[in-house]
Parts: sequence; structure tokens; C-alpha cells
Amino acid sequence: MDANLRFWRAEGQSFLQRFLLWADALDPLLLLKSSNEIKRNRLLIQTNEKTLSEPIQNNQTKQAFLLSLSSVHPDTDKIIPVLFRPPAFMPITLPLVIVSSVQRHAKHSLFWQFVFHTYTTAFTLVNGNATPKAEEYSLQQKQLFLGLGAISYSACVGALPLAFANRYVLKSSLMQLVVRKLLPAPLLGLTSAFTVAMVRSPEFDNGIEVMDRNGKVVGVSKKAGEKAVMETALSRAVLFGTTFFLPEVLMYFVQRARFFKNPRTLGPVRMLVIMSVLAGMLPVSFSMFSQCGEIKRADLEPEILSSTEETEFFYNRGI
Repeated sequence: MDANLRFWRAEGQSFLQRFLLWADALDPLLLLKSSNEIKRNRLLIQTNEKTLSEPIQNNQTKQAFLLSLSSVHPDTDKIIPVLFRPPAFMPITLPLVIVSSVQRHAKHSLFWQFVFHTYTTAFTLVNGNATPKAEEYSLQQKQLFLGLGAISYSACVGALPLAFANRYVLKSSLMQLVVRKLLPAPLLGLTSAFTVAMVRSPEFDNGIEVMDRNGKVVGVSKKAGEKAVMETALSRAVLFGTTFFLPEVLMYFVQRARFFKNPRTLGPVRMLVIMSVLAGMLPVSFSMFSQCGEIKRADLEPEILSSTEETEFFYNRGI
């Protein structure tokens, strides 16, 4: 079992523990660390004799783990490209979310939705479970086609409310509220979950590795792959659904209360609210489920159970 997964098992048992760890691991300053520094920290972790059976007290070791969590893929042991590391997720998605939320024309919305889903899909692909392999076809080629299809579909669905509003003049204030303010949030949440499920669908078909408590791989499970993908899709839906919905609600009350007399100040306030919600929801969504996922014996395939007497099994959920 990779050191990152062992760390999550030892230090991320509860939601609060995972939230605090992600709050530190998502620090954008970690993106400035060089590859050599990341490798040195990985070496420090791997040569450390600590079993991680109890919370880490050494601050240097904990900082090394935080850098490892934010920079190294636990399945491949390779350094993740800078743009697709967890600390880069918010700086890149924030302007895309802001731009997408202020669009009033369907064509512009379609373009920015396409850019947004392209990045989040690529992020999902890079940070997913790396177990699936196939002999009859190119896995990368299949994921590319699935990803492009999911991105195109999601962008069209996301732009649909504006296309409807622009084509049919909606005089009712209630319809304007629903189509322009309320509907985009659940659509973005659902399409974000959809792209995760599509690009990581090989984990359904081929399964992912499951390990016992000692870190030994005992088999490849499709049920564990399904569980990993569904948990990640749900967390992504919560992240972007809330990030689109909550600012609209807050800004509605701000406008009703007339806190700001100058209408020009509403734009910067809106951006600040979106940034605050996204910054808060990102560690929340990443912490909903542990990166070192757990699956019970009764939920696994019979062929895996026949080779071991273990009752609990673990896998890399991905992000």
C-alpha cells in the first residue's frame, strides 16, 4: 500500500480529520515545490520506520506527507503534472465558475461550460484510480472518446437554460428566477458527476485493486471500482452544485436587504462570495469520503474472497 493511502488510513478516519488535512494539502504554495523537493520528501516518508499506527507528532514528517498528498499519485508513485494537482484545482476552476455564472448568452455559456468541463474531466482522469488495464483496446483512447463525449454533452446541457430563456422571452419574474438563477446549479452538479462517471467508467468494466489491512493486493474488484467512482461523482456534484447555488441565494438576500447602494459594487461582492463558497466547499467535498476507501467482505466478488480470510479491504478512491 502506498504511503499516501497508509497516511489516510491513520490520519483521516473522521470527516473532520480529513477536512483539516485537505485544508493544508490544498495550499496553492505547495505548487511551487520542485520535483526534486517532492522526491526528497517521498524518500523521507518511505525510509521512515513509523508504522502510522498512531497520529504523527513530528512536524517535518507531517509536512512531507502533505506535500506527497498534494503532488504524488498513490497508484503510480509518479509526480502529478502541476496543473492537475489538488492545490491547482481551485485557482483554475474559480475564474471558470465566475465567468460561467455571469453569462447571459447561450453561445458564450456553451464555450465556457466546455472549457470548465474539459479541465475538470482532465483533472478527474489524472487523479483517478490507475489500476484499470485492457488488452483488446487502448484504454487511453477509450477514455479520450468518453471524456470528449461527456464534455460536449455537459456543456450543451449547462447552456440549455440560457438558450431557452433567450429563445422564449420570459416575462414572468418567477420563470426568470428559475431559469437563470436556480436551474443552472443542479445542472452543473449533475453534469459534473456525469463527466466523472464517464471518464472513469473503465473502473466499472475492469475493476480496481483491493488490498488487505497489511497493504497486500488480494485482487481486482469491479464492485470496489463502482463504489470509488460513485463516491467521487457524488462529491463532485455536491461541490459544484453548492458553489453555483449558494452564492445565488446569498446575493438574493444581499440585494433584498440593500446592503450596497451602488449597483456596481454587487459584481465584486458576487465574485467574493463565489470564491468564499468554493474555497470552503473544496475541502468539504474532498473529505466526504476517504481517499483510502474501505469495502466490506460481503460486498466483494466470490473469487476474491476465496483467496483470503480478511474481513476489511481497502482501495484508492481517487479524487
